[in-house]
Amino acid sequence: MAEKKIIVGLGKRSYPIVIRTGLLAGIGPALKDRQIAKRYGVISDEHVAGLYGDILMGSLADAGLDAELITFPRGETNKNLQTIAMLSSRLATLGFDRRDALIALGGGVTGDITGFLASVYMRGIPFVQVPTTLLAQVDSSVGGKTGVDIPEGKNLVGTFYQPEAVYIDTAVLQSLPESELLGGLAEVIKYGVIIDQDFFHFLESQQKEILQLRPEVIIPMIARCCEIKARVVEQDEREGGLRRILNFGHTIGHAVEAASDFRLIHGLAIAIGMQAAADLAVRTGRLDRGQADRLRTLLSACRLPVTIPAELDRLRIKGYMQTDKKTVDGRIFFVLPTEIGKVIITDEVDEKDIDAVLTSG
Repeated sequence: MAEKKIIVGLGKRSYPIVIRTGLLAGIGPALKDRQIAKRYGVISDEHVAGLYGDILMGSLADAGLDAELITFPRGETNKNLQTIAMLSSRLATLGFDRRDALIALGGGVTGDITGFLASVYMRGIPFVQVPTTLLAQVDSSVGGKTGVDIPEGKNLVGTFYQPEAVYIDTAVLQSLPESELLGGLAEVIKYGVIIDQDFFHFLESQQKEILQLRPEVIIPMIARCCEIKARVVEQDEREGGLRRILNFGHTIGHAVEAASDFRLIHGLAIAIGMQAAADLAVRTGRLDRGQADRLRTLLSACRLPVTIPAELDRLRIKGYMQTDKKTVDGRIFFVLPTEIGKVIITDEVDEKDIDAVLTSG
């Protein structure tokens, strides 16, 4: 399938999202044409570096670009300020300065870490996103949110800092563990619920082909997600209004993820959070049960969880919800669907309804 290109329109800070099967080996020439930096620091976790580091580094070398591969330990538990300090020291030791740039090669954790590092190293250097998970390709690599976790909560320390470009190679999805692929599908489904009923129907009708990673379905699917996110970010870059709809499923989902001590990966936690939000919308009279069941059916068909694991402490989940960065003056805000393709943002939810949803599954 032909290459897809989407522009995130932010004036002088606009940037392209390029989607193609086999794109990884062509990133070097693309960066040489864009003349972003004189040298690149490729930031990757040790696992992804072993899979794709040589391909990307070879592409950069073939294009005559200097680059260093810098790795950190794999996993959400390493998305913290200690890792930022370690990587900053490594960059300083290698002599990186304001004329240099970073490349995030990996999933959402790597993208968040690299973006945050780029935003604060030397008070800001350019960076490029090369997402290698479905979740990162359709969501976290686009829009400029960066951040790390602290013990009190997920992504509580971060910045808004846009990349110079996003390069998406769909071929890398073939190497994903099933849980990572399914976790990405949760974010894909999110876009259908919040803004595009036709896209939701597409996912319902093409679920088998999607799970088979058929390029003729996967490429337009990723492109549509990126288009939706790009248009939302263009209207509300710093999450002052519209962009908050992208948090559908995240209020409860992030809390479930944290309460599991991150043993439950992000995308699976978001699937649980989306169904919980739909059930909360039903309990509060905002959503028809049939619509909530439609979401449950699609999530289940995509082999995604729809209930909170019984072993997770509900009080701990509520505690994380209270410290979530979307909470204002102690009021927890929820993105609740009113029908497939439409949502509202509200803090008018009784605690008894929250408790009922948390204890129901």
